[in-house]
Amino acid sequence: MKESKISIGAGIGLIAGIIIGSATNNVGLWIALGLCFGAGIGTVLDKKDKGK
Repeated sequence: MKESKISIGAGIGLIAGIIIGSATNNVGLWIALGLCFGAGIGTVLDKKDKGK
C-alpha cells in the first residue's frame, strides 16, 4: 500500500502545530494552521512525484 504525501505532510504539520501551539499558549490556532500548511506542502510534493 502506497502512502500519500498529503497524509504524511498533514501529520508532520499536526505535530508542528501542537508543539508551536503549546509554546505560544494557543493550541487551537496552531493545530489548524499546521494541518493546512502540512497538507499544502504534501500536495505540492505529491504533484511533483506524479509529474515524473
